[in-house]
Amino acid sequence: MENEEKSILIKTYSIVFLQQLPEVRGYRNRAFAFMTLYEYAVNARKLAHAPFSKFRVGAAIEYEDGRVFTGCNIENASYGLTMCAERVAVFKAVSEGAGKAIAVMVVADTQTLTPPCGACRQLLWEFCGEAELTMANLAGKRECVSIREIFPRPFDASFL
Repeated sequence: MENEEKSILIKTYSIVFLQQLPEVRGYRNRAFAFMTLYEYAVNARKLAHAPFSKFRVGAAIEYEDGRVFTGCNIENASYGLTMCAERVAVFKAVSEGAGKAIAVMVVADTQTLTPPCGACRQLLWEFCGEAELTMANLAGKRECVSIREIFPRPFDASFL
């Protein structure tokens, strides 16, 4: 069997399989939804500019309307100007008029899953609210938490 025939066969089986699964949040299979968001974050990570730390991170945020915004960390020689992957994704989404975030994926190449830093937690809380956050590594290990779990006492507009 030729590669093209194998590819068509795999796609056909995938479509039939997905049609037999119940819908979950607009997806036929929650694992399939996360794999897609995971792939977005992994691909964003490949674009990271991390010449100093060599620590590459990718993020992907899915919104209610189905759009996904990605980000990668971008380092600068003036370290304070470095931007994390999560913040890049949030800023891209806000600048494009994205509505309600429903899922956030953060991927790094570490054994221990890497949570967002404090600044990213603040922005994720403010712009993604109760979206589900999944931390993952390149080996496929994952952990899902709410943003509230990793940021239990956020500063928000109620304090202003």
